[in-house]
Amino acid sequence: MSNPDILIRGTRLAADLTERGADHRSAAPVDLRISGGRIVERGAQLQPRDGERVIEADGLVAITGLVDLHTHLREPGFEQSETVLTGTRAAAAGGFTSVFAMANTMPVQDTAGVVEQVQSLGDAAGYATVRPIGAVTEDLAGERLSEIGAMAQSRAGVRVFSDDGKCVHDPLLMRRALEYVKTFDGVIAQHAQDPRLTEGAQMNEGALSSELGLKGWPAVAEESIIARDVLLAEHIGARLHICHLSTAGSVEVVRWAKARGVQVTAEVTPHHLILTEELVRSYDPRYKVNPPLRRDADVRALRAAVAEGVIDIIATDHAPHPVEAKECEWDVAAFGMVGLESALPIALLTLVNEGHASWAEIETLLSQKPAEIGRLAGHPAALAEGEPADLVLVDPDGASAFDVERLHGLSVNSPYLGMELPGRVTYTVRRGYLTLDDGELVNSETVADAAAAALEGTR
Repeated sequence: MSNPDILIRGTRLAADLTERGADHRSAAPVDLRISGGRIVERGAQLQPRDGERVIEADGLVAITGLVDLHTHLREPGFEQSETVLTGTRAAAAGGFTSVFAMANTMPVQDTAGVVEQVQSLGDAAGYATVRPIGAVTEDLAGERLSEIGAMAQSRAGVRVFSDDGKCVHDPLLMRRALEYVKTFDGVIAQHAQDPRLTEGAQMNEGALSSELGLKGWPAVAEESIIARDVLLAEHIGARLHICHLSTAGSVEVVRWAKARGVQVTAEVTPHHLILTEELVRSYDPRYKVNPPLRRDADVRALRAAVAEGVIDIIATDHAPHPVEAKECEWDVAAFGMVGLESALPIALLTLVNEGHASWAEIETLLSQKPAEIGRLAGHPAALAEGEPADLVLVDPDGASAFDVERLHGLSVNSPYLGMELPGRVTYTVRRGYLTLDDGELVNSETVADAAAAALEGTR
């Protein structure tokens, strides 16, 4: 069973909204006809055909499907927190059509067999394209390189490797990993955290950590690893990606490296664009995250770095945990927040509404550039004729209280519960079929059947 052909009428394309602060209705309305998993016609006032699903999209903005380069789907091994199915349902609800699944599962994604298993689970679920991230070291132990070559040559075709959750701290191992991935245009995504400088750390180091009696997490623990690794990447000529950059100092290191021509890219999470260490005063474990929430000055520096282009992408670091891991004392609570369903609204709130980014730049930050860094095959370069039909329709004027009803994954450890967030994801289209229909997830069986048909069509 597959969805009918679709005609989207009267939408505005994010790519046409290049001016910061411009009203979304300033662009000319566009109609998009979708059939066979692709955009087959683009024009104005297209007429519906027999059997075609018509979506009246006046007032909605169309963006190429969002891509998250940093998602924790937890399966295999931690299904009490999330599964590939539930995580990709959350992704579809947030407008994501593709996600890159981090390697810290059990067993770890450090062999061809495990990454192929994760990709197969994504294919079967159908809500989003799932691309596994391979571990840099065996069992994330930081002692020996994993089967990088085998994962790259597997059916999953892994191109991104990370020990996220842990730093590749040994400089020789990091050098060897960069040398290895350079041979097939892969990238190492580094979790920049010096383990010696952050042992037992609970929050950002500063006056507030001293006041609260919590062990501090110094900014230099992040910045020193980034500095070392950009020099290694320059020496080798390899690609390096910095995960969840969080400090003003880190921005300066990345800016310096880019000026030297180093092949480095960097991501920022939505929560580091809006939340500050002051929230830790509540001792609410929802605000415990790795890296920690930083100072207001850091948040302002990160927003400016996005506006300047020093930071390349927004990535969620979606990190689900069961209730018992978060509703407990601060010092024993797990690090992490869920973020797939709130990422786009937070980007609109902190960047578009504040004049730091245009809609076209949001499309770059949350769709085009993550796909480029991850070497994601089959992602549409634009909403144009002949391109794959991966897209999301957003109502910029839609705003509502963010609550647990908005969360479609297994875990509810969101820092935004109770907040009024702008922008409503109304439709998500993946490979030409609807996964989110007027704000409601499409039935899992229907999506799985359509996904199977779409996958068969690519073979």
